[in-house]
Amino acid sequence: MCAKIAVAMSGGVDSSAAAWLLKEQGHTLLGVTLKLFQGGDGAVRDAQRAARQLDIPHCVVDAGPCFQARVMDRFAAAYEAGETPNPCVDCNQYVKFGALLDRVREQEQELVASGHYVRLERDPGTGRWLLKRAAHRSKDQSYVLWALTQDQLAHSRFPLGDMSKGEIREIAQAQGLVSARKKDSQDICFVPDGDYSAFLRQYTGKNYPAGNFVSETGEILGRHQGIVSYTVGQRRGLGVSSNHGRLYVKEICPGNNTVVLSENGSLFHRTLWADSPNWIALEGLQGPLRLRAKVRYQMEEQPCTVEQTDGNTLRVRFDEPQRAITPGQSVVFYEDDVVVGGGVIRRTEEE
Repeated sequence: MCAKIAVAMSGGVDSSAAAWLLKEQGHTLLGVTLKLFQGGDGAVRDAQRAARQLDIPHCVVDAGPCFQARVMDRFAAAYEAGETPNPCVDCNQYVKFGALLDRVREQEQELVASGHYVRLERDPGTGRWLLKRAAHRSKDQSYVLWALTQDQLAHSRFPLGDMSKGEIREIAQAQGLVSARKKDSQDICFVPDGDYSAFLRQYTGKNYPAGNFVSETGEILGRHQGIVSYTVGQRRGLGVSSNHGRLYVKEICPGNNTVVLSENGSLFHRTLWADSPNWIALEGLQGPLRLRAKVRYQMEEQPCTVEQTDGNTLRVRFDEPQRAITPGQSVVFYEDDVVVGGGVIRRTEEE
């Protein structure tokens, strides 16, 4: 059945190919590009060119205020709290499938589509919308979509979920799309050079002071350049004398402006605590549940037991200790290819 669909167009090959596929299926399309922050004009121009090639109407939506409040401000606050945030999760939840969905409803569009590599199905037994991993694991993006609600999923479409990146580029080249050879973006869109520390200093106007690197026992090992420059598991760029052995960031402590360093073995934990849970495949946990989970984008899911200790808190115990579980990142739960739900990691538990 054909629908009126607003396609989120970033100017890249994935969103352009998604629009072409949907048009071939007979849907009535509107290309929409979100203006998120200063300096994004190049993406807008690329999206406009792609829309002209596809002969579909296009508009630019100023989502800057929402993006700043929901993504950039939260990004900065997390680093200041000693956490390592995942801004793509917030952007998808609050901007791409939040503010954008609200806007297209005002324009009487029925659905929002994007170029994410995931699959969407409806469970005939429960009636719930199920988010599933992409058919090709190497491009799967389900990890950054765990926070979408049932209403958001019900009004979303993901036409690339069964396809490989190679197939998408072939389509784009065959159709002569300007984005066919455009490289994939590997960095956070508002920090294209990957220098988070410099971005945070410029964005907040703050000068995050230097402090001490300390051992697990409190011994001073050297000086750090401000807590926003580090993340759990980091080894490079510490500048600590090699006579202390090979050291990694174990913990970031804003309260006393210290960064705890340890050997690699101390980075492994079996249990984590998370909050802000969102359940997709079920309404909620009725008791401990055996699932598989991942605590970062690029890792294989690991078997674990999940409990919801109260309305906002999850306790996750892995069968085997996991390395560098990082506060601020997402823990996402899977059952086979289905995303069961997820939460935001807050702390680990010492055994």
